[in-house]
Amino acid sequence: MTFIDYSNEEKSSATKEEKDTTSSKLPEDASKWGYDMYPDRKGASSKSEKPSRSVTDYLTGRGRDHLDKIRCERNVYKCVKESPLVKLMMGALKSSGCGIDIRRHIACEECASNVSGGYDPIMNQVIVCHNTVKSEGMVQGVLTHELIHMFDYCQNDLDFKNLEHLACTEIRAANLGHCSFMSAWINGDASIFNIKEMHQNCVKSKALSSVMAARSGISKMEAINAIEKVFPKCYPDLEPIGRRLRRNSYDMYKAYEEGYYYGYDIP
Repeated sequence: MTFIDYSNEEKSSATKEEKDTTSSKLPEDASKWGYDMYPDRKGASSKSEKPSRSVTDYLTGRGRDHLDKIRCERNVYKCVKESPLVKLMMGALKSSGCGIDIRRHIACEECASNVSGGYDPIMNQVIVCHNTVKSEGMVQGVLTHELIHMFDYCQNDLDFKNLEHLACTEIRAANLGHCSFMSAWINGDASIFNIKEMHQNCVKSKALSSVMAARSGISKMEAINAIEKVFPKCYPDLEPIGRRLRRNSYDMYKAYEEGYYYGYDIP
């Protein structure tokens, strides 16, 4: 999932280095662009709006946010050190001139219950939702998905105000990081009669849900039309992972090894 980008005028004069220091001022209608699902993105003032917790809250477990955050940060660190996919994405970003400092570019935050992560191009930061993403495997999935958005923003100069741009990066993230035969089957996008098209259907379904979550001001048909328009161009684009990953396979390890051939500065 992605957030709103700053204006094209600001972006046209920004270098890759300047993107990281661009003003973090939020759009006027923050809810339209998904910021309402990420309360910590609203700035320090939102913290005062959060209800205070009593001793009872802490005793019953409702005050464990700080522990969830610590666990999330540990999982992020482990993925950065050990996950072939995360290391591949970080190497590809570094080779594109957009290296990552995990203390600056990855944040564990509390989010709405219906999201697991996001990419904020204004802050140039990946968000992992510590209240909904509990396991190392889930953290790896969120990081891979959101780092694809970061890569597209760095490499392809995306404008997230453009619905077709948003649809394209969501197609790529779903294509490279989510859909396999099993996930397509579970989501109802596959059967014995459409094996050939099951992956494309899964990608479209995942991209649609992500676009609708990120852009509350549009209709479902508008999102579908944008996805269908850019799908023929964006679906075949497998950079930088280079392959569609099958569940319970060695594909992510193969992709990691192949990254060296593409000149990625992989840690």
